Amino acid sequence: MSIGKTPFRYDYVGSFLRPEALKKARCQFDEGKIGYEELKVVEEAAITELVQKVKALGYHVITDGEFRRATWHLDFMWGFDGIGHTPTKTGLPFHGEAAMVDDTYLVGKVGLSGRHPFVEHFTFVKQFEDENTVAKQTMPSPAQFLAQFTMPFNRVETEKYYVNTEDLVTDIANAYGKVLQDLYDAGCRNVQFDDCTWGMMADKMGHLAYGTTAEGLKEIQKNHKDINNLVIANAPKDMVINTHVCRGNFHSTYANSGAYDPVADILFGEENVNAYYLEFDDERSGGFAPLVKVSGDKKVVLGLITTKSPVLENKDQVIARIHEAEKYIPLDRLYLSPQCGFASCEIGNKLTEEEQWAKLKLVKEVAEEVWGKDA
Repeated sequence: MSIGKTPFRYDYVGSFLRPEALKKARCQFDEGKIGYEELKVVEEAAITELVQKVKALGYHVITDGEFRRATWHLDFMWGFDGIGHTPTKTGLPFHGEAAMVDDTYLVGKVGLSGRHPFVEHFTFVKQFEDENTVAKQTMPSPAQFLAQFTMPFNRVETEKYYVNTEDLVTDIANAYGKVLQDLYDAGCRNVQFDDCTWGMMADKMGHLAYGTTAEGLKEIQKNHKDINNLVIANAPKDMVINTHVCRGNFHSTYANSGAYDPVADILFGEENVNAYYLEFDDERSGGFAPLVKVSGDKKVVLGLITTKSPVLENKDQVIARIHEAEKYIPLDRLYLSPQCGFASCEIGNKLTEEEQWAKLKLVKEVAEEVWGKDA
């Protein structure tokens, strides 16, 4: 592809608001009124329309909008051997609202006996690539996968199958390796690891979520970095792997707060990704000073446009913030996107599809003004 690889000067994280027809079909499927093949027809029609809209807006990256998933991370986990899930009774604690996503836990050793469903999902999107666009595949990071099964709420179940964490890390890394190789064989060259673990660990209460002390959390940071780097090191060499760091994105609310300072040394200095998609849409994310820790020639995609609110940002203020970030990292290593997806879970954030597209139009307009139309 002559257009290059992700990130692009104007970019986005990956998920989009589900159209009404897709929401209806999903409900019918869950209620047993239609079969999977009927649902798949609706999914593919919605994804096709989404890609057409993204291309018409002039973006260079396409995804399936995560239209085939209930959540940004759990559906990926359910595609492996050894993973079970049931409807939750309590949900996950978010600010002002519980995220009612399925409880997900181990029922055996983690493995992958066949092709992961996401490979087929990618193949459908890849057919729409052209000289101006590339397809990217989003998935939870290996660290997110590890955290799911080692945090206190799942530890007892996990210990039924893993006496030590090292064996779990090995199995997760091997399973990811197979998925990435299968994606590569299907033509994928752009992968995005979505990762809420760093957002949790940046929170002043983050150590409590992990059942440790503030000092103990440093060791967990290293473990999370290590598993991500292990998977990256074993991936095909010309596969670009970026990461999106999140503080929770459910129905326009959030799970964590805190600047990047507590995680900057390890996340920015030692994780071997190509680029970071970072939230900077409000005061919960802190300032740009931690960006001085971004090592080498790694890139930073500034998430300055919020997906949590329908209010459209002021263009001049967004441009000013880009130049503020430039004090800490060169402009030619900076990019622009919304801070997160528009619908990390099926419920989506509290804005309309029209407002969603207005946000993306603004991202492009700002990027072209700052970096030029050919940047």
